[in-house]
Amino acid sequence: MLKIGKYNTLKVSREVDFGYYLTTDDGREILLPRKYMPEDKGVGDEIEVFVYTDSEDRLIATTEVPYATVGEFAYLQVSDVNSAGAFLDWGISGKDLLVPYSQQKSRMKQGGIYLVYVYLDDVSKRVVATAKIEHYVGNTIPEYRPGQKVSALIVEHTPIGYRAIVDNSHWGMIYDNEIFQPLEIESTVSAFVKSVREDYKIDLTLSDKAVKRVGDLSERILEAIDAADGELRITDASTPDEIREVFHCSKKDFKKAVGHLYKEQKILLGEGIITRAK
Repeated sequence: MLKIGKYNTLKVSREVDFGYYLTTDDGREILLPRKYMPEDKGVGDEIEVFVYTDSEDRLIATTEVPYATVGEFAYLQVSDVNSAGAFLDWGISGKDLLVPYSQQKSRMKQGGIYLVYVYLDDVSKRVVATAKIEHYVGNTIPEYRPGQKVSALIVEHTPIGYRAIVDNSHWGMIYDNEIFQPLEIESTVSAFVKSVREDYKIDLTLSDKAVKRVGDLSERILEAIDAADGELRITDASTPDEIREVFHCSKKDFKKAVGHLYKEQKILLGEGIITRAK
């Protein structure tokens, strides 16, 4: 099925003076202008292209790479403003991305850079963008494991850290006290999941070392519970020396590991005791 505003792998069906026609599964033909045809491809070959509609609503293919595809967030610059709305530089020659006035939080200005979400309008079947991004973040339950690598678009600095959009789907937070490298608004970085909170927002870290350390410690705590016949007398109320003697870790890491196991419903916490959850 053809995906407008995304990448498609299509077969080159015929050559004309101004380019090549690519064929979809349902028999539609889409023009790929000649200048975008790779030198090592020809009629009969399959090629990966980005598909969009031109100003006359005709389907066009290109091998250029847009700054964002349907379903993605991006910071884009306004190249023009007219009666229809603001037009953003999309990274495609001769094609800007429209943000209708109804999809602007405040009037966009030429030269300004704005965070937008790219989507396919159901009525016009055109790819457009919206600055009302809140409608498109956090609509699904995040299913991540601690330590899982994700992509994070940095969107805002708050009193506690940097707010980010995770994998174009969820809200995440990178805390100031865990940042040891410069971060810039509008940048996209690789991050690692520390935990998924009860409000479905995600705590992130820029290094997976701490996450791995807590994961390894969690396994050792479970092994210690089993070795103690299911009842461990070392808890987060124990002294740092007691914890260090048994688990060779800090009390801070021990509490993180215990909290992770409790959230995963693998242990039960009692007065001065930790037991396996049944």
